[in-house]
Order: sequence, then C-alpha cells, then structure tokens
Amino acid sequence: MSRDSRTNGGAFAAELRGGGVRTAGRGSHGDSAVTPDLALELGRQMLWTAMIIGAPIIGASMLTGLLVSIFQVVTQVQEMSLTFVPKLVTIFFVILVFGSWMLARLMAYSAHLLQSIPSLIQ
Repeated sequence: MSRDSRTNGGAFAAELRGGGVRTAGRGSHGDSAVTPDLALELGRQMLWTAMIIGAPIIGASMLTGLLVSIFQVVTQVQEMSLTFVPKLVTIFFVILVFGSWMLARLMAYSAHLLQSIPSLIQ
C-alpha cells in the first residue's frame, strides 16, 4: 500500500477490502464490510500516531532521568525530589516547544479518520 493511498481521505479502506468478515452496519447503507485487515490497519495507524506524538516527551524525560541518575551517582546525593522535579520541568518545556506540532499531528490523524468514515461504512 502506498503512502499516498493512506493519506487520501480513506482510499486505504478500499485497498484493504475484499472478502472479509461482514458485520452489521449502523448506517443507512445496510451491511458494512469491516475486514480484519482494515481493523488492524486502523489500529496500527492509531498506535503509530500515539507513539510519534509521545516520543518527544518520553525521550526527553528518559534522557533527563539518565542525566540526573549519573549526577546522583557522582555526587552521592540520593534525594527523591531531585529525580522528579527535573523531569517535570523537562516535560513542561518539551510540551511548550513541541506542543503545536503534537497537536497538529493529532488533528491531522483525527481529520483523516473522520474523513474515511463514509468509505468504511459502505
């Protein structure tokens, strides 16, 4: 499946159709062909989007935790708040810097999913 077909409003649903399990539809179109392949593709896209959106926060907090741990080992300071506060500050700044990109990515995924609904229920 090409990248263009995944970003084209729901054409990926048409590519994945074919002889799948038919389930009762809720719309006026009668039955809806939701194949296991289509459900897996939608789940894969959702998980990939969540991973991409969460990666800056998780990566920055992991790096901060590693640096704080190295600092604690070197200085032998074992204060619990020393690990929590820098991670909290780091996460705040990551959201401040990458927040608009994360929101735009989430909105693009949501718009794509909502635009593909008519092709999913046919």
